[in-house]
Amino acid sequence: MHKKERIFDNTEIAFSLKNDSELERAYFLFKMISIEPLVRIGTAATNFAIKANLPIEGLIRSTVFDHFCGGVSENDCLPVIEKMFNKGVSSVLDYSVEGKEDEMEFEGAVKTILKIIDFAKDIEAMPIAVFKPTGFGRLGLYKKIGRKENLTKLEQDEWNNVVRRFDIICERAKENDVAVLIDAEESWMQNAADELVTMMMEKYNTEKPIVFNTLQMYRHDRLEFLKNEHNRAIAKGYFIGYKLVRGAYMEKENERAKVKGYKSPICKNKLATDNNFNEGLRYVIKNIDRISLFAGTHNEESSYLLMDLMKNNGLKNNDSRVWFGQLYGMSDHISFNLANDGYNVAKYIPFGPVKDVMPYLIRRAEENTSVAGQTGRELSLIKKEKKRRKLLN
Repeated sequence: MHKKERIFDNTEIAFSLKNDSELERAYFLFKMISIEPLVRIGTAATNFAIKANLPIEGLIRSTVFDHFCGGVSENDCLPVIEKMFNKGVSSVLDYSVEGKEDEMEFEGAVKTILKIIDFAKDIEAMPIAVFKPTGFGRLGLYKKIGRKENLTKLEQDEWNNVVRRFDIICERAKENDVAVLIDAEESWMQNAADELVTMMMEKYNTEKPIVFNTLQMYRHDRLEFLKNEHNRAIAKGYFIGYKLVRGAYMEKENERAKVKGYKSPICKNKLATDNNFNEGLRYVIKNIDRISLFAGTHNEESSYLLMDLMKNNGLKNNDSRVWFGQLYGMSDHISFNLANDGYNVAKYIPFGPVKDVMPYLIRRAEENTSVAGQTGRELSLIKKEKKRRKLLN
């Protein structure tokens, strides 16, 4: 298919929700992000301004925040959710507050996710919820459990609370028939998270996948992990769901491996990562009777491949077991063109107080700068659409 028909080139469909001034703002933002020293300076200045309580929230809100986030609260996101659903694109509300460390914050995060799941029950445009493992427990605790170290009585109580929080969310998701995606994080905390998610899958994915784990395919061990989990699910008689992504912590992972002197878990190059990701897609589609897929990718070739795999395996475009996902504010040419062709597509919509969401936004800017071609592609598509609109006016 992708040799003949490259649907992602259609900018009219891609940017149909952006008026001229929003298109100009997107162009300006990606232009800024494409200049690496500017991103570094901007990041440092923003961090300083927030720590010093300078009044910059309005500026952040009207530029980078409004482009990459849906709002400061769930209700704030409703207009965005509605607008996108009119074009066939669903929403995954992502409470993007990071790096919290105390129990009150964790309990607060659970309440927010429960609220989103209840919200989603009544809104067709929100079939999926999401949370981060470290939203519900300390990073250090996951690390310790992953290394199979003995816990103190206090730490064991703490971990029991983490398990309880996961359980509350997964139970509510099953009651409401809302899928819940559990994000992957750094490799040194992931073992503990994986074990916990597998436990939740076994408990709640009895009729179909409700609980989804995330596989970062830039890790060379993840395909093997997927196959082992699949065999376990067959043996124990439950379903599994996986979100496949390339990964978001590459520099951090390689740096830590170098400093601590162990072999990096990251594939040796971009090609190996791409191959790993695509092999993951092939494996899931081949075993679609047991595994459901959320393909989180901004890569056109992987998206075309998945479309081909679905077609060649006799799956309809809107097969409920296959979802495509992109981040809000990025790769609209993939999301909206896929939706236009009847595929299941969801945008991750980050939300939360401006200050608390800043670490997420900074990571987005840095990622766009470091991923080769990402920003250039966004810019050339926006340029193409600007030109098309000029010709029409």
